[in-house]
Amino acid sequence: MDSIFALHADLTDKTYRHGGYKVFKINDPKMRDIHKASVRDRLVHHVIYRILYPYFDCKFIFDSYSCRVNKGTHRSINGFRNFALKTSRNNTRTCWVLKCDIRKFFASVDHRILKDILEKFIADTDVLQLIEQIIGSFNTEDKTGTGLPLGNLTSQLLVNIFMNEFDHFVKRDLKVKYYIRYADDFVLLSRDKRYLANLLLQISDFLEINLKLALHPDKVFIKTLASGVDFLGWVHFPNYRILRKSTKLRMLRRIVESPTNETYQSYLGIIAHGNSKKAKRKLDDLYFSGWD
Repeated sequence: MDSIFALHADLTDKTYRHGGYKVFKINDPKMRDIHKASVRDRLVHHVIYRILYPYFDCKFIFDSYSCRVNKGTHRSINGFRNFALKTSRNNTRTCWVLKCDIRKFFASVDHRILKDILEKFIADTDVLQLIEQIIGSFNTEDKTGTGLPLGNLTSQLLVNIFMNEFDHFVKRDLKVKYYIRYADDFVLLSRDKRYLANLLLQISDFLEINLKLALHPDKVFIKTLASGVDFLGWVHFPNYRILRKSTKLRMLRRIVESPTNETYQSYLGIIAHGNSKKAKRKLDDLYFSGWD
């Protein structure tokens, strides 16, 4: 309680200063650095998030699905399936998909651009200074004034505010009808391949000029839905979707290493969102063999 009152006093007196971070690594599935703030700073993060999220959420486009209430990965892939059916006219036309990924997304967020965006929506200078404390508390290695930490609750909201500029460019300026974004992954669907190729040039220019972001050169493609589109851990086809091979292998390896009921049930929940009977049979075999 004394710590809470001390924090309240610092915020009231405008003497609050954000502390440093503890760093640890996770495999998700690739190695990532997670930066953990102190409990004191995390309390401030929650206060800011609780107030700002409802205000900004109504400004986001409907088809932005990352870190939002009543959204998430499952609704995102269902939205993708819905758009695919509309684009292909219930699988009677060829559906082309432009899939893009932003290179080093969190590490590339420019602090000055983010602050300029926030200033367009927030008039209260005290609130802005507090948010700037959090933004300035982290810098990507060797790149001062750039990056948001994986681990902060506020980072989830701030990247959505940052990318909301791009979302509205796609919807309002480019007038793309079928567009879905989940964090730094996004897809655009059309029956015209050349139309998508032209959009790719405009998208790349906007990201580079306005947000100082770059598309990942190895993770951008235009292909037909019938050939299989890898999006958010699933490979999507016109009439079904299956787990990405690396996701399935990681899941099976994990059930061998930790054959607990909790792990088994969580993987059953994942599999239920697609067409993966073979993966389920293999999962069952590995899980129940551990009981022999």
